[in-house]
Amino acid sequence: MTPAALNADEIERYARHIVLPEIGGAGQQRLKQARVLVIGAGGLGAPVLEYLAAAGVGTLGVVDDDTVSLSNLQRQVIHGTDSVGMLKTHSAEAAIARINPNTTVETHTFRLTTDNAPALVAGYDIVVDGSDNFETRYVVADACANAGKPLVHAAVGRFDGSVTVLKPFEDGKDGKPNPGYRDLFPEAPPPGLVPSCAEAGVLGALTGVVGTLQAMETIKLITGVGEPLVGRLLLYDGLAARFDTIRYKRN
Repeated sequence: MTPAALNADEIERYARHIVLPEIGGAGQQRLKQARVLVIGAGGLGAPVLEYLAAAGVGTLGVVDDDTVSLSNLQRQVIHGTDSVGMLKTHSAEAAIARINPNTTVETHTFRLTTDNAPALVAGYDIVVDGSDNFETRYVVADACANAGKPLVHAAVGRFDGSVTVLKPFEDGKDGKPNPGYRDLFPEAPPPGLVPSCAEAGVLGALTGVVGTLQAMETIKLITGVGEPLVGRLLLYDGLAARFDTIRYKRN
């Protein structure tokens, strides 16, 4: 594929990226060419979408079937008070246009299922999962594994969160297949065991920390810099201000 040329405005906009030797003009062109699908325009999806748009990702797909409510605004910073009642996909699209008009937004205002996920995932390079339920997480993970698409997964609790990158369709440095989502969670916990954000609460800034880490991992995957969190689960404890990493393998 021919690299997407940067115009003068883009060169100025992304100047702080381009001067990084690890990114440079070539890395910025890869960001411009990239197609990233973000599942959920909520607490995690908000910073993911904002930072990927600001970074110059060429196309962002947004999947969400919900509308903005007043209780969302404490953490879902891509939406504003004037967005209450709007579809989250439309609110996110308007916010992204303000951040970076060079980014194309594709809205998908429906819930992902085993029927529609494969075709949708196939149209993107990378998928970022900001969903808040295990049913959707399994659907997304299975679709990405079958389509050979990298998946940047995260989850949050009240004051803690986790991030990992899933590429089970590739082998690791040891020559063995990389682990997938079902190696972390072979099956969903029983209903009611893991309370929702509405039931347990969540600190708004926590989703900003974890979602921004997802954006960072996505940029690394697109540009080829650094070491993605493949086979590693990054844990963040917001109250203790501590990061830990757990390695996991294919079962």
